[in-house]
Amino acid sequence: MLIILGPTAVGKTELSIKLAHTLNGEVISADSRLFYRGMNIGTAKPTKDEMDGIPHHLIDVAAPDETWSLSVFKENAERLIQEITARGHLPIFVGGTGQYIRAITDGWQPPTVTPNQRLREILEQMAADTSTLQLHNKLAILDPAAAASIDHRNVRRTIRALEVILQTGELFSKQRNSDESAYNCIFIGLIRPRAELYQRVDQRIENMFEAGLLAEVEGLLRNGYSGDLPSMSAIGYREAILVLNGSISLDEAMSEMKRITRVFIRRQANWFKADDPTIHWFNPSSDSVETIRETILRDLK
Repeated sequence: MLIILGPTAVGKTELSIKLAHTLNGEVISADSRLFYRGMNIGTAKPTKDEMDGIPHHLIDVAAPDETWSLSVFKENAERLIQEITARGHLPIFVGGTGQYIRAITDGWQPPTVTPNQRLREILEQMAADTSTLQLHNKLAILDPAAAASIDHRNVRRTIRALEVILQTGELFSKQRNSDESAYNCIFIGLIRPRAELYQRVDQRIENMFEAGLLAEVEGLLRNGYSGDLPSMSAIGYREAILVLNGSISLDEAMSEMKRITRVFIRRQANWFKADDPTIHWFNPSSDSVETIRETILRDLK
């Protein structure tokens, strides 16, 4: 199967659709932000027109108040791999969520610790009484490796890591048991000069507001979805809520989104290194689709 990876706004979606047309492929999203229905503009979800007739999977598969865990993703992704392969098509994973890609390609077996609702409520209250950063600091004390891989604003994952540690007495970072991958994976990594990438991010964020991000978030809140939901922690949604309740200005929201996205991009880079010999790296600005396709075909032989 083909894996197209790289940071936010680098051009993964456009390339994946072009390659799918020439390689008889179907796209499986490995972007955790795209699972949720009604969250389109703020996640830069591809439109039907942009999909250009290529089947896309694991997009719009959950309501914003549902939680898709890593294990649920892995189960559904592996089912789709079998179905797509049975149709004689090529599965093409696309995304910037490193842990979701690694779960498939490296055969991760996510922790199966049963959710402890009471413990979760206590940890959520701790975050509310202090701050999400304070809760994340507690994780950093117990398991520095796990804390380094989890953004402190991602309360849900911080709580899950603490939940697993407190219930098993073992480090969360050590519980991603791996099996040998069952798949022949071809990795295509996309990268652009950092200044160019940041410029694309800035333009994307400005386009989101022009396309109606505030109206999208207002509609989600009006439909009863709380701003405290894990899904609403995606970059852009919290900032839009602050604009809607008058806490910050539109310019302040855009500036904060741009800042946070830069941090996110640097965090994404930790999952897939430029010197990884298993990844073929290309710059979409200078490398043609045909050049990338030829590399893939050589690996498929």
